[in-house]
Amino acid sequence: MSEITDTARNRMEKCLEALKANFGKVRTGRANPHVLDSIMVDYYGQSTPVTQLAGVKVPEASMLVVEPWDKTSLNAIEKAISQSDLGITPSNDGQVIRLPFPKPTGERRKELAKECRTLAEEARVAVRNVRREANGKLERNEELSEDDVRREQAKVQKLTDEFIKKIDEATKAKEAEVMEI
Repeated sequence: MSEITDTARNRMEKCLEALKANFGKVRTGRANPHVLDSIMVDYYGQSTPVTQLAGVKVPEASMLVVEPWDKTSLNAIEKAISQSDLGITPSNDGQVIRLPFPKPTGERRKELAKECRTLAEEARVAVRNVRREANGKLERNEELSEDDVRREQAKVQKLTDEFIKKIDEATKAKEAEVMEI
């Protein structure tokens, strides 16, 4: 019985983790090294993440510094960042690449908050899908009596409510961060 509930809990936790990872990629006015996680660089014919080729530092709130371990990869990293959808123009001084993060305008902040709400809704849908699958497994389980199925479904619903609340809290915090001037 509790195996289905435990599986549902683990999958809901993964939904929450994925949401937080997606929130990390939303670009606010603050420099966040995670915005570079998805950028791939052509390094000796291999597609390699920037974070494996260079150290990423945050010297101030609105600046990232990318310091490659192999200085010959500097231009390739700069090119990959320029071609990405970050909307940031890298500045290369021959040693490091500086990425200035401009403060978003009021309109851009609203767009980012809307994007956060969209990501949160996707996470809520994923959690509800986990609930639906768990309830389906419980109903198909012939070893359980009707009362046991109802009790387990109530546990799954309680789990769902708990994770939706966590998603809402994370969304509220991220929206506050985005709207902060």
